[in-house]
Amino acid sequence: MGLISIGINHTTAQVAVREKLAFSPEQIQVALQSLSAQTRSGEAVIVSTCNRTELYTHAAQKQHLVDWLHQYHGLEPNALTSCLYVHEDEAAVRHLMRVSCGLDSKILGEPQILGQLKQAFSLAKHAKTISSTLDRLFQQTFSVAKQIRTQTAIGAMSVSVAYTAVDLAKHIFGALDQTRVLLIGAGETIELVAKHLQEHQVQHITIANRTLARAEDLALRFSADAVTLAQIPDVLPDADIVLSSTASTLPILGKGLVEKTLKKRRHKPMFLVDLAVPRDIEAEVTEINEAFLYTVDDLQDLVKTHKDARETAALQAESMVHTHAHSFMDWLRAQETLDHVLTFRQQADLVKDHLLTKSLHKLAQGETPEQVLTEFAHKLTNRLIHAPTKALTKASERGDAVELERLRQILDINLKKDT
Repeated sequence: MGLISIGINHTTAQVAVREKLAFSPEQIQVALQSLSAQTRSGEAVIVSTCNRTELYTHAAQKQHLVDWLHQYHGLEPNALTSCLYVHEDEAAVRHLMRVSCGLDSKILGEPQILGQLKQAFSLAKHAKTISSTLDRLFQQTFSVAKQIRTQTAIGAMSVSVAYTAVDLAKHIFGALDQTRVLLIGAGETIELVAKHLQEHQVQHITIANRTLARAEDLALRFSADAVTLAQIPDVLPDADIVLSSTASTLPILGKGLVEKTLKKRRHKPMFLVDLAVPRDIEAEVTEINEAFLYTVDDLQDLVKTHKDARETAALQAESMVHTHAHSFMDWLRAQETLDHVLTFRQQADLVKDHLLTKSLHKLAQGETPEQVLTEFAHKLTNRLIHAPTKALTKASERGDAVELERLRQILDINLKKDT
């Protein structure tokens, strides 16, 4: 059918290789034009993210695409042999649909990839490297991804500790935009938590860290305030949510400090999440009625439950992808059949028009209508049956009874003799 997808992703190539094959936003337009020139249809889409680089084309030669990818990025021939995958026709359709709903992602079911695919499609439309086949493929893929997310739980529950912590806070407080959050620590986990909080439109974030400079650096990126660990007692009463992840060997928040803080808050409840090992928050804090403390173990249990649910949903999604990929190929085969029929009719019309023009010319020259019509009918019949007759003759010479029967049915040849 001519659909081909080639590429690399996080499972086949290390980041050092993925960096070499990445396409910057400034490169995409020119790259798409160059890639589309490798196809007979002019159709091409380039997907380039931190975890994958993939080319989607129609009516192209597989080796031409592989060579183009090497040449465009200045790589030695066969440099990508060990990490490059190639999908053709229905396998290419299935792959794209799996990618769109997060079945091929580093985190199963992650939603960001769908937006990245839509952006890649939009850039290809702008570069005019999209026509009927890839347009239909990507539009149907987007529809399938939406259907899978609506009808399965593949993206319904968080599968990272940082996101689960924020998601749990959202379930307790509802909207988070009016809450005040204190983050203790300035490492990778706290940075990820801050990112998720920002996605939930949290306006008031304070970051406390042993090193103030590091806290200030992180705070600048998230429009937050920065304080030292020594200043925690001053800012804690304003915090509705506290998330802590440091490398401290001793607790940073004790039961006594939390009790004093809650009195200052007039016993307004506080949600605390301790993501550190060893713990940053004393376990005895759970004894306080207005303090709701969750540890990393609590969140890990939730994450495991969510992962199990996503894996179950993934089985449903795989089945849906298989069905829709098969449906798309049925459509594509129907389109190609229509193309063949149209081409066949156009060829017949060309023969007819050519002979008709010659016949009209002969009539104008004075030849009799009966003579001209007889010659026209004879020549038209011979031209139209030439190819079928040739096929029948070859099948007969080979003694191919199966092919002869197939041609007989196609050409509607009735071998019965009148009696």
